[in-house]
Amino acid sequence: MPVISADLVHVEPSLSCDELQRRLLSGQTLLAESSDHLLEVVGVLESYGEVLDAYSLNLIYQAEHQFLNPVPVFKYLDGDLSPAKIWRHLNHDRINFEYAEYCQKAMFWHGTGGLDAYLDGEAFASNCQAIIAAKRRRDPLLALLNPLFPGFLPELIRSAATTHALGQFWRVMSDLFLDLARAERSGQVSTIAHVVDFIKEGLVAAAANPITYGVTIAGQHHWVLPPEAGLTFLVDVAVPYVEAVFLRGMPFLGTVSFNAQAQQISPDQAQFAYGALYADPLPSMGAGIPPSLLLQDMYRHLPEPLHQWYRQRTRGEGDVRVKICMSFQKSMFCVTNAAINGTMPHPLSTTDPQQQAANAAYALAWADRLAAGRTDCLAA
Repeated sequence: MPVISADLVHVEPSLSCDELQRRLLSGQTLLAESSDHLLEVVGVLESYGEVLDAYSLNLIYQAEHQFLNPVPVFKYLDGDLSPAKIWRHLNHDRINFEYAEYCQKAMFWHGTGGLDAYLDGEAFASNCQAIIAAKRRRDPLLALLNPLFPGFLPELIRSAATTHALGQFWRVMSDLFLDLARAERSGQVSTIAHVVDFIKEGLVAAAANPITYGVTIAGQHHWVLPPEAGLTFLVDVAVPYVEAVFLRGMPFLGTVSFNAQAQQISPDQAQFAYGALYADPLPSMGAGIPPSLLLQDMYRHLPEPLHQWYRQRTRGEGDVRVKICMSFQKSMFCVTNAAINGTMPHPLSTTDPQQQAANAAYALAWADRLAAGRTDCLAA
């Protein structure tokens, strides 16, 4: 979904900051309740869950088996170098892993949360030196590059650590979204409120899952993200992912012209608003545009009830990827809603004035950022 600066295109928000805060504090969902919304959100998340399964497997494969590979020609093949797999890949009969890499680069570049703090620390630097020393003994090219560019290999290891952490995050989210679809079919989930609660419970259940990552070089194991770093799923990966991909994002080169002198791209990364919650649902389907590639992947895995629902509306199959994009944006608001509910400082039922004030401040901070997003998609 190409993302356009709010300075260039202004969409009148349908929900004010005050209304968004009220909904968060009252436990009301951001997305309006309707049977159509339920069909859209559950269906598109089921499709996304199938895609995330492939993304997760490939990112973990890259981090573990293509580690410090200077020419990773076969990185998208997951180790399967059969002629049939290579032929399908060359004919684009495959999952487009470029979108997964876009998300990894967004997390890596924005660098927020506990994962990034660890990557800036002494322990990580020490691990990097041990890994580089072991790798240099067996790789002449890396042995040459490291003295010339001493920051290059540590940066590649940082990138690999982010890649593996994102793969672990998406492993949980893939299972969660597929479980949601099964719960909806069995009648356990029948409203948008149920969807938000289901996702929230899944996030909370996985919150303390440890995030670790190690590589094997010449038969010896080396930690990149060791257990003693204390990194966990929710605080150190999930929240930074929401910040980097849902909120900040990155403008896509070649889709919109920006005037840098007019600061249509802010020099402050914290002020970026190019993420999924701000995006204009107008996929160009241009070659190499990451969200367009994601939409193609999701189109290949659409559940039939949602696909049929799309066919019955406006241009039928002609604009199906635009419809997927719009449904996906609604679903991401639901996921954000669940993440906010799951990280609220205190229970919404609290009667303690100080705890109520803390909840109000937390909800206001989120509402202030969400109000500038595509809240027009939240109406019934």
